[in-house]
Amino acid sequence: MRDYVAAGLDEVLTTSELAEYLGVKPQVIYDLRRTGEGPRGFHVGKELRYCVPEIRAWLESRADPSRGSAARAG
Repeated sequence: MRDYVAAGLDEVLTTSELAEYLGVKPQVIYDLRRTGEGPRGFHVGKELRYCVPEIRAWLESRADPSRGSAARAG
């Protein structure tokens, strides 16, 4: 475990790490952010970083609501 995570700070991902996790190219993340649909991030110098809790919230906001209700109804 990274020391800062053990100290109670949120883990952060780079754009490349986030893209790898999602199985897309980094350009997809940049494109989503440019259109206002991407996850919230912050700059460290010229580099973007994304807090894991922000990524989770962004993914949850993009969930298909019809799938959840269909799964519960079945």
